[in-house]
Amino acid sequence: MKCQEKFIEIYKHEPSDLVFCPYRICPLGAHSDHQHGKVTGMAINKGIHIAYGPKRNGVIELISLDFEKRAQFSVDRVHKTKENDWADYLRGATIALGKKYKLNIGLCGVIEGSLPIGGLSSSAAVTLVFLSALCKVNDIHPTKQELIDMSVYAENEYVGVSSGTLDQSCECFCEANSLLYLDTNTGEYVNIPQNPNMPEYEIMIVFSGVERNLAGSKFNMRVDECKAAGFALKAFSGMEYGKFNETFLRDIPKQTYLDYKDKLPENWAKRAEHWYTEFDRVELGAKLWEQGDLEGFGKLVLESGLSSIENYETGSPELKKIYEIMTETKGIYGGRFSGAGFKGCCMALVNPKYKDSIVEKITKEYLDAFPKYKDTFMIEFCYSVDGLFL
Repeated sequence: MKCQEKFIEIYKHEPSDLVFCPYRICPLGAHSDHQHGKVTGMAINKGIHIAYGPKRNGVIELISLDFEKRAQFSVDRVHKTKENDWADYLRGATIALGKKYKLNIGLCGVIEGSLPIGGLSSSAAVTLVFLSALCKVNDIHPTKQELIDMSVYAENEYVGVSSGTLDQSCECFCEANSLLYLDTNTGEYVNIPQNPNMPEYEIMIVFSGVERNLAGSKFNMRVDECKAAGFALKAFSGMEYGKFNETFLRDIPKQTYLDYKDKLPENWAKRAEHWYTEFDRVELGAKLWEQGDLEGFGKLVLESGLSSIENYETGSPELKKIYEIMTETKGIYGGRFSGAGFKGCCMALVNPKYKDSIVEKITKEYLDAFPKYKDTFMIEFCYSVDGLFL
């Protein structure tokens, strides 16, 4: 691992340990966890590694192979406000961990990502892998749910991204060769094993060559539009609507939405339309996966991608182009944007027999449309793995 080599180069000794957290894909359930919806997910064999060792003086010193700036702070003296760099997630996580457990020991570490940033929940993965390392040097043994909660705190409260629990849950709870089916409202989940009769497939990741930052995107605006739709639907229907920030579309029955959607502003109605139809797609998709119907499951993934474009109105021109190509490419069961869908990448489930022709077609047509990304565009094939090992 490059992170191990860099650690030895800097600190002149071997790291005490190496921790890995996988990235995730979300075939169905996009843009719904922040409204307490249901989601699906898989952890993949690409992710974040950290090579690290303890620092007895309580200092945290981190280097990322993806960013130039070194991060340095103490476990008991973290800035209360973010510094607007890559390590903000880790500062927020340190605060969250320190609220629950006594932290005396810091760490020095080198962080390495195995794929380009954008669309695979790299921020959640780096936060979780850092938390795991910090817990180990302090002899702390949290549950996976505690790690999820602390990582979400860092993202929501410290960094300011209004995300749900999808990313962290997938990266912790997923099992290899299974589909995670999670209700983010209750926290209940099950890993649905791959049906023995399911056709062969591989996970394809298509990087547009454009990176993105959720905190600086329209992500939070979309969350607010969903909440506004829910708040208005409660008022129109006579439901008790309480506080805006405590309003979630999951609280409003679908029939209530159907009865009053024409009263909503167009954008709010579109966001709600995506959420309610995505909820249905997740429930149906879980059944199709269990039955081994990959063709049917893939069609739902494509429908989810289209709804993300038309109703949730995400997608850069680059990602929309990749999605368009995928809909016309033989051998792709289904695909969509991965992550928020503002830049980043797309994911797809593909028939391995068609890998070469799929790569050739997508590469040619995408680079014909966006030749400026010829040096950063890439396609990777992955498989599912277990989530973070504690």
